[in-house]
Amino acid sequence: MRVVIQRVSQASVEVENQVIGEIGKGLMILVGIENGDGQEDIDWLCKKICNLRIFDDEEGVMNKSLMEVGGEILAISQFTLHARTKKGNRPSYINAAKPDLSIPLYESFLLALEKESGKQPQRGQFGAEMQVALVNDGPVTITIDTKNKE
Repeated sequence: MRVVIQRVSQASVEVENQVIGEIGKGLMILVGIENGDGQEDIDWLCKKICNLRIFDDEEGVMNKSLMEVGGEILAISQFTLHARTKKGNRPSYINAAKPDLSIPLYESFLLALEKESGKQPQRGQFGAEMQVALVNDGPVTITIDTKNKE
């Protein structure tokens, strides 16, 4: 699994001009699922996300986690995170998992985030054309790939 995590002061996602998810202070997470991903990847990633110390403490140092600041989560499925661009100019998405694998894993990811954070994450709509808006706070943007845990 590959994620792009952005610390936000606010974020939202719309489908067909309707807001389907929105948060205030917290993390907006783009989630890419690839062939071979499983529950072990989900569990490791959710623990890592919820405990990342990327929020400012009283001295303005990034020393607090999502859990410590009571932040919210907006998680959006995004297969394009697995784009391969080595050949030509048209990205290949061959490594991105097909919906029969990625939908159940995305749902498991959301459940694991809720269990780990104690809050129900807001979400996008799998496979829909979405418009995502956010105010990146910092800016702070972090990528994590479960294939590169070391």
